[in-house]
Amino acid sequence: MARSNIIVVGGGIAGAMTALHLQRRGEQVTLIDRWEPGHSRAASTDYNRVIRAISGRDEFYTRWARESRARWLELMAETGQRLMYECGALILATEGHCDWEDATSETFDRVGVPYYRFAPEEIRNRFPQFKVDEIKYALFEPEAGLLMAHRCVITTIDLFRKSGGIVKRGTVNTDGSERPMLDGLPLEADTIIIATGAWMAEMFPRTIKPISAIMGINVLYTSTPDGSDAFDMENMPCWIDHGQGSFGIPSSEGSGVKAAVVIPNTPIDINNDERLIERQSMNKTRQYIRHRLPGLIGERVVDSKFNQVILTPDTHFIVDWHPEHENVLLAGGCSGHLFKHGPVFGDFVAGVACRDYGTAERFKISGRRKLTPKESPSGR
Repeated sequence: MARSNIIVVGGGIAGAMTALHLQRRGEQVTLIDRWEPGHSRAASTDYNRVIRAISGRDEFYTRWARESRARWLELMAETGQRLMYECGALILATEGHCDWEDATSETFDRVGVPYYRFAPEEIRNRFPQFKVDEIKYALFEPEAGLLMAHRCVITTIDLFRKSGGIVKRGTVNTDGSERPMLDGLPLEADTIIIATGAWMAEMFPRTIKPISAIMGINVLYTSTPDGSDAFDMENMPCWIDHGQGSFGIPSSEGSGVKAAVVIPNTPIDINNDERLIERQSMNKTRQYIRHRLPGLIGERVVDSKFNQVILTPDTHFIVDWHPEHENVLLAGGCSGHLFKHGPVFGDFVAGVACRDYGTAERFKISGRRKLTPKESPSGR
């Protein structure tokens, strides 16, 4: 069988994993990005990301997350790189707002995901770092944890190169018909896969922009207390705190404790804004730390990140062919939960690109609608 000439645009985790899977299928793949792989503007940057199976009532993403966990472990064994730490994830269910967590318990039971349910007193005994006065209960997923995000991207790109893939620097735009263009000329390939994250909305103003929104995410890293390892990943899990619109990661490899408070509709100009954390967000995150992690009161902020996510109305990913250009496949719509699915997402996109199967109904461009937090796999 003749090898296809395939171009993947975008070197974040979605594009890198797609390119790697296609190259390992025997295709000839070129990966194009505007900047160096792992660059700090990408949504796939930052030190670490949470990997967990919790997806409310959505069994699809729960199974994908479990499969991705296994594949991350395989990649770690293959490369000798420390890509993942299984420190567990604690899902805090706020009194009166537990629909997502209640649904997750039922899904975990059906799928067979290991978990524990802790009452507030059990949380205090096992994880005294957390103040849980208004928490009804918590789900603890012991096989969850964190991915070393930047290392994951760089390692995937390295595997792609070693498999014979080509990495090039260049800026891909689109013309009036949304045809991909490089240096003023149409991109020529059997298949072109666009995995440019938040830039996909800008590149496809008619096709993707109407079903997406770009939101900035502010993240603080706070120093751990002198002489204490209580907030290190060996003793503290990742956590998700929907009642406070927050999530976080314990100190990993000396990073400090990561905490983010998601402020809805935080705008970001992805081309012109400097990646500096906003004072409003810094103050709100510090308030959250005082509320939930009192042992960090008075500790200094040691690092910060300001990044972006592209949100779809239903928080489902996008994997679909362009309605006018039959060789252009759009892959992304991260909605803040794609990174952990990277290995399975890339494999799936590769299969769609090779026409081995069609895309999933939930990933199609058409038919998008806003989901309630109770329905949404992300709980948003």
